[in-house]
Amino acid sequence: MKIVVLAGGISTEREISIVSGTMVCKALREKEHRAVLMDVYCGDARLTEEDFCDADALFPQEYSVEEAAAYMRTFDSQISDMKRTRTYFFGENVLRLCQAADVVFMALHGEDGEGGKVQAVFDLMGIVYTGSGPLGSAIAMDKGLSRKLFAADGVPVAKGIVVKRSGARIAASENGIGLPCVVKPCCGGSSVGVEIARTEEEYEHALDEAFGYEEEVVVEQYIAGREFSVGVVEGKAYPIIEIAPIEGFYDYTNKYKAGSTIETCPARLDEEKTQEMQHYAEAAYRALKLECYARIDFMMGQDGNLYCLEANTLPGMTPTSLLPQEAAAAGLDFGALCEHLIEVSLQGRKKK
Repeated sequence: MKIVVLAGGISTEREISIVSGTMVCKALREKEHRAVLMDVYCGDARLTEEDFCDADALFPQEYSVEEAAAYMRTFDSQISDMKRTRTYFFGENVLRLCQAADVVFMALHGEDGEGGKVQAVFDLMGIVYTGSGPLGSAIAMDKGLSRKLFAADGVPVAKGIVVKRSGARIAASENGIGLPCVVKPCCGGSSVGVEIARTEEEYEHALDEAFGYEEEVVVEQYIAGREFSVGVVEGKAYPIIEIAPIEGFYDYTNKYKAGSTIETCPARLDEEKTQEMQHYAEAAYRALKLECYARIDFMMGQDGNLYCLEANTLPGMTPTSLLPQEAAAAGLDFGALCEHLIEVSLQGRKKK
């Protein structure tokens, strides 16, 4: 197949997206697909009109994924200036290349790539892509809205509120949540801007940090216990993975620094608790109108109660990322998982 692996972008998760895209592109190449890596925001000015008249030039048999990733990173220092001077999102030749592909593998992370805008454009242009459509993507990206829909569909969530930067500041001791609490941007990912506040001073600092990313912030009751993640593909839950950081909580550093987290899959849970969590994962997937695949995160309190944290519509895609580990426990290696996600997405688009 001719495949564009779309990565990069302008979110706080740009680098993680490039890593995911690189690994996916390599895996698809090893499966003999003609996959190419493209930065959604920076594009590739090296493509010519002649290239667009020749599929072998656009999707060559011989191709260096590492060189493509290195080209993407040459733009890293320019992103801030580009955002100030540009009025458009898609980079040069991005949409034309995506239209020429059989499918676009979405390796984007963060608001602009994961929040439904790119998906909406692709739907209007008839471009086939992996993952959820515009509606589910947008809902899942908004943690405040997701919480409401989870609760409405019987998926348990921790007590929480949404705080706006423009609103009055209310002390943690008076906002109905109390201390300790978790403060996180409404639409961020990879735990960027997330802090645990145990004092009023830490709470004020956490709000300031989170408001540095977005206008709205979610404040939730802190749940002491064990953290888990459940992949859901075609509406069915994969084996559960437990995430146990050696120090602190599962923040950006512990997510991506090798050796900082112990991950156990399948998680050590009894059959009853396993089925309960998988049931809630599938229910969360349906509540947010997700499609094809996603990853649902949970906390289990010391009393054994479950709390759904959020849904990830385009989860990390390296062999050591959570969803690939769960797929491996279900018998799918990384390359086979990439192909399966494409197959599932193609089938889902055909049904519409």
